[in-house]
Amino acid sequence: MNKVVITHRLHEAGMKVLDGQVDVVITNTGDPREMLPALVDADGLIIRIGSIDKETMLAAENLKVIGRPGVGVDDVDVKAATELGIPVVVAPGANTLSVAEHAMALIFAAAKDVLNSDRRTRAGDFGVRNSYRAFELAGKTLGLIGCGNIGRELARLAAAIGMEVVVYDPYVTAASVEQQGYVYEPAMERVLSCADVVSLHVPLTDKTRNLIGERELKLMKPTAVLINCARGGTVDEQALVKALQAGAIHSAGLDVFAAEPVKAGSPWAELDNVVVTPHMAGLTREAAAGVATLAAEGVLAVLAGRKWPHVANKEVYEHPRWRR
Repeated sequence: MNKVVITHRLHEAGMKVLDGQVDVVITNTGDPREMLPALVDADGLIIRIGSIDKETMLAAENLKVIGRPGVGVDDVDVKAATELGIPVVVAPGANTLSVAEHAMALIFAAAKDVLNSDRRTRAGDFGVRNSYRAFELAGKTLGLIGCGNIGRELARLAAAIGMEVVVYDPYVTAASVEQQGYVYEPAMERVLSCADVVSLHVPLTDKTRNLIGERELKLMKPTAVLINCARGGTVDEQALVKALQAGAIHSAGLDVFAAEPVKAGSPWAELDNVVVTPHMAGLTREAAAGVATLAAEGVLAVLAGRKWPHVANKEVYEHPRWRR
């Protein structure tokens, strides 16, 4: 029976898929060095939280598949996996609605000054109601930086409450955006300057690291909100903290951070104009079950020698291992 290592226990729906099909070892760590003893003879790996590099893959000579219950693969050396003939299984679409809804919730929380008002009301400051920081969203502009599955779903939700949607995404066509009733903008800077809410929906790559920095924040309206449910590294966090402290933008809603988990005493704890959540946008009951199931099914399929379609490196199937 094949052996599959899992960094942290999956939702029970995913564990049920694996039950009786493979020998499962749960490491409760995603550190490659700490996982290595369990990985040396493993056939598969599912990374819920953690990473894997080329060195670890080479040491795990039996490794045939890497699974991610989600779509982010920035912590996996995908290039190395492809070179070694190892498919990197992902779970596209399973958490799309959950993440889009979470982004929408952060938009409402930031625009209505919910967190600050909650804190101050609990402290007996009923006068916070007269700060007039809250604003209406209907008629305002949502600027999407990235318009994949999650971006499109957020656009639908925003349009439903009367927001205008402007999209910047070099990987989609203007026609496809305009067909949905939105505005396509070929320059990200124009989206930043016109939007009342800017929401990021891009993967973390060398090109998108610190995509939003000091320069980009200065382009935003002082009344604008920044939302990030994508990847923490896409925002220069020091620049964002300074912008929030100076009131250069209205507020931010963040579900992801450059360093996770966020530690006590972080700068976010001192700011009243930011709403933070612990990278949980895709962790609704429904989404957790969906991504865990899809990742587990994909890992089993690859171990059975099937070319599973939901992989981050489809070119891997050209590797000699698969041609055999």
